[in-house]
Amino acid sequence: MLSIDVNVVRLTLHILAATIWVGGMIVLGALAGPLRRAAPEALAPAARAFARVGWPAFAVLVATGIWNIVAGGQKGNAYQATLMIKMVLVLLSGLGAALHTFAKNPTLKGSWGAVALLGALGAVLLGVALAEAP
Repeated sequence: MLSIDVNVVRLTLHILAATIWVGGMIVLGALAGPLRRAAPEALAPAARAFARVGWPAFAVLVATGIWNIVAGGQKGNAYQATLMIKMVLVLLSGLGAALHTFAKNPTLKGSWGAVALLGALGAVLLGVALAEAP
């Protein structure tokens, strides 16, 4: 059996937090339309329920991301550039989600939700690329 060390725990926490943050946005986005049609009053409580787990997951994601950077040591220029773009996408995802939360206009709410999700999906893509980098 392979050993479970601190690196495995760090990466597991990072992936679990990403799963909650990104997967939760996808699931909530998929449920928004049906909830709005079947029980419009249930949409806000569902979003608040997600926020109670989503925002702590985002915090864990950022903390373990910083931990990953510190543990990874120095890498080449292409790695560093990719990492910088990923960090911008993570920031964009969090900012988009926060603005989505506070937006009152449905169009703005949807737009900021899309920004949050697209930023998160881009960060996942670049995260995989970074993990595969030599």
